[in-house]
Amino acid sequence: MQYKLLLFFACLTIYGCTSAQQETTGPDPARIAEHINFLASDEMKGRGTGSEGTRRAAAYIAGRFGDYGLAPKGTEGYFQPFTAKVTRVKVDDSLRTARNVIGFLDNGAEYTIIIGAHYDHLGEGRQGSSKDPHPEGKIHNGADDNASGVAGLLEMAHYFSSGKLKEPYNFLFIAFSAEELGLLGSKYFTGHPTIPLSSVNFMLNMDMIGRYNPERGVGIGGYGTSPSWPEIFEGAEGKVKFFTDPAGSGGSDHGSFYAKDLPVLFYIPGGMKITICQEMIRKK
Repeated sequence: MQYKLLLFFACLTIYGCTSAQQETTGPDPARIAEHINFLASDEMKGRGTGSEGTRRAAAYIAGRFGDYGLAPKGTEGYFQPFTAKVTRVKVDDSLRTARNVIGFLDNGAEYTIIIGAHYDHLGEGRQGSSKDPHPEGKIHNGADDNASGVAGLLEMAHYFSSGKLKEPYNFLFIAFSAEELGLLGSKYFTGHPTIPLSSVNFMLNMDMIGRYNPERGVGIGGYGTSPSWPEIFEGAEGKVKFFTDPAGSGGSDHGSFYAKDLPVLFYIPGGMKITICQEMIRKK
């Protein structure tokens, strides 16, 4: 599949899931809803770094990677453990065990595309970053931030591992932990990569992709991080309205890869209308 088709499949995976009639390997609203319902449920208690909720989320993602036939590419099976530190607020348990979840689709290619999304959120308001003036003890469900991105990650993993097409690139799917503490999971991976970074073609990041304003369209960031992007996007068309933004840095995991001089792309939905399985991401 050429880059244009890959990129627009990604857009349709996230924003084109309202139709009840989909190909079996294409975006499935019921499957997307299942991912979001599980990750953003009250039982997960906001998936704070180092919590039981994040452990359950990591196990869930690893289970889906296994279902899709992805090879484990962490340091302990699918998992890449590391120590994360809470620095934005003072807490007794500032050092916490976190785990990236990494699955590899080996197409026997020279280069690999990384597709990533963070699966942690703010827990019960005891690790900082909450906009609530009194967040302690309140579950921050994180349906859009970032169960939506994980659902997109898993849908793309499902599609590319379906066997319908063999791409001329390998795919490394990474669910990052501790993004909310300062991009710690992606920084740890880029500092301790489980594949050579020299083999990475580009990194596609999915963070807070559930909210979409059809009048404004989807912003695709990172347009300026590779001289190839203008040619690839030239003449591209699709049902989803989009525009490009040159920036490659920013407050999400793609920034860790851009800091290593790798091309990146990421989505900027640009609105507050919920269109991806609308009833499922009513919680922020």
